[in-house]
Amino acid sequence: MDPSALPARLFINRELSLLQFNERVLAQAMDPTLPLLERLRFLCISSSNLDEFFEIRVAGLKQLVELGTATSGPDRTPIDDQLEAIHDRTAALMHAQYACLDLLLPALREAGVWLLAREQWSQQDRDWLRDYFRTDIEPVLSPLGLDPARPFPRLQNKSLNFVVRLSGKDAFGRDSELAIVQAPRSLPRVVPIPKASRERAFVLLSAIVAEFIALLFPGVTVHGCWSFRVTRNSDLFVDDEEVDDLRRAVEGELAHRRYGAAVRLETSADCPEDIVDFLLQQFSLGERDHHIVTGPVNLNRLSAIYDLVPRSDLKFVPFAPAMLPDTGAGMDLFSRIREGDLLLHHPFQGFAPVLDFLRAAAADQAVLAIKQTLYRTGPDSPIVDALVAASHAGKDVTAIIELRARFDEEANIAMSTRLQEAGVHVMYGVVGYKTHAKMILVVRREESGIRRYCHLGTGNYHQTTARAYTDYGLLTCNAEICADVHEVFLQLTSLTRTPQLRRLLQSPFTLHARLIELIEREAQHAREGRAGRIMARMNALTEPQVIDALYRASEAGVAIDLVVRGICVLRPGLAGTSENIRVRSIVGRFLEHPRVWYFGNDGAEEVYLSSADWMERNFFRRVEVAFPLLDPALRRQVRDDLMLYLDDTRDAWELDAEGRYERVQPAEPPGTSAQQTLLRRFTGQLTT
Repeated sequence: MDPSALPARLFINRELSLLQFNERVLAQAMDPTLPLLERLRFLCISSSNLDEFFEIRVAGLKQLVELGTATSGPDRTPIDDQLEAIHDRTAALMHAQYACLDLLLPALREAGVWLLAREQWSQQDRDWLRDYFRTDIEPVLSPLGLDPARPFPRLQNKSLNFVVRLSGKDAFGRDSELAIVQAPRSLPRVVPIPKASRERAFVLLSAIVAEFIALLFPGVTVHGCWSFRVTRNSDLFVDDEEVDDLRRAVEGELAHRRYGAAVRLETSADCPEDIVDFLLQQFSLGERDHHIVTGPVNLNRLSAIYDLVPRSDLKFVPFAPAMLPDTGAGMDLFSRIREGDLLLHHPFQGFAPVLDFLRAAAADQAVLAIKQTLYRTGPDSPIVDALVAASHAGKDVTAIIELRARFDEEANIAMSTRLQEAGVHVMYGVVGYKTHAKMILVVRREESGIRRYCHLGTGNYHQTTARAYTDYGLLTCNAEICADVHEVFLQLTSLTRTPQLRRLLQSPFTLHARLIELIEREAQHAREGRAGRIMARMNALTEPQVIDALYRASEAGVAIDLVVRGICVLRPGLAGTSENIRVRSIVGRFLEHPRVWYFGNDGAEEVYLSSADWMERNFFRRVEVAFPLLDPALRRQVRDDLMLYLDDTRDAWELDAEGRYERVQPAEPPGTSAQQTLLRRFTGQLTT
């Protein structure tokens, strides 16, 4: 059906839903039961998330306005109204962020960690910082006076800048009124200073520059210095119809990202009105695009303190991820997989078996070929090391690299170069569709003939995020699943027709339609008097046709529980429409990342894991896969995990029909945390 035919009242606005997720992240920073440096980290995450929200989502809305589009999204809220609401909600969120910082800084000082404001500097601090400014900062600064011969400079996205008001004449007799100073990205934003009487003390680069700015302008008078930051459109545009070399096209777009159209201006609270008006004019922004900050203009930079302070008492208790049973050193991993499918649950179980799988394949003389998709891997990736080693060992290695993984494009280009130099067949997927599926295929010659092994996951092949994100991965040699993975790789690397897959569901072909069929099957069970049951975990839920199918299933009497970490535009609890749908969000120590679908099917339960959220882009503009758990024991394990999240009373928020999230209040504090329960179950350790 046409999604636009659905009543707008059935949907929550997508952009405001995303802002609410950032509010839930900020609530973690406000939680006094969490370690102080973890609270600071959550504050920084909320700031970083907000930056990306403007770089991508607000930038996209502004582009729609330029194109003459009046509304967007299934709720059909006028875009101008959305931008107005975004400004108001963002202003409130930013105010809360800085209020949170005002609470954290005294608590950190009490714990021996000082972030010194200028008025807190001792004379010893001031003398040291003045020398530091002279030796380490001033040599790399380039003050830019503004006059007809020196127009307003192009300033990079999210760079730290200062506007300086001056008077007097320079060496050429010209009047000096305004200058711009941009802090190069090479300078650390958080500077440790000698201990003196404090255990650990830091000063922000912005405070140092503001204090000693006059040293940059000898002979003229400095009347004021104010920090500011501009956020720009950072979405890359590659014309799929015109591109003939995807890598070259992405490289070309990367050169322009830092100077995209401005979408937000942040200025320090003391910045004069005439200076604000001047900056807004330079960036072609309006008053609605201006945000006043009452502290550092980039809170995310405070994340450096977390790494600079080795205080375990101020952080979560570290844990050692559990290993899979019978997968230790010296074990033949291929033999273990032949005994039965292996399910990995990160970060509670380690990422090592995935690395071992690749390394074993690289070293095994019986392995003929390795194929893998790569979306995000991180720098110095052991995954890439294993693929290089496999190629050097004479294996036929193919890597499908997604060059347009947002904000990882440059790293992925460098990775593709390294793999190509090692003799790996590197391909960039399908023009017009991001390759987001997480797949490894290993082809091995055995006594019984050629056998395929594969790994399928819900998360990226990224060793670092595997310790911070919750995800699932499956190691299997099931003939039908591995044959399907083989067919998908053929489709990605050659000019084949859409394959007839046996077990996998694939976007943009079968996944969306089959998901709606599975939802409708539960509805039919309910209509015929049998139990209908759906449970799912995902990052986001926005696709109108899937939401409509869920509404119809709810009307039929299906009990539906959804754990949606971020954006959710479905309205639960609407009388006569979604009374049987419950939506909750879990925000805890780990970032919730898996996509899990459970269908009761009148006792013949089915469980799918997937790389795809229930969003338009995942169904129609990406290559994704969903894969079933065929082992009944693994299905029960994932079902039981889902129930843990539905019973969570520590990290859970519930969504109501008005689009508001309320934190679940435990009957007996501190309540039950799904993440902590899983950590205890797998490792015997607590998270705090």
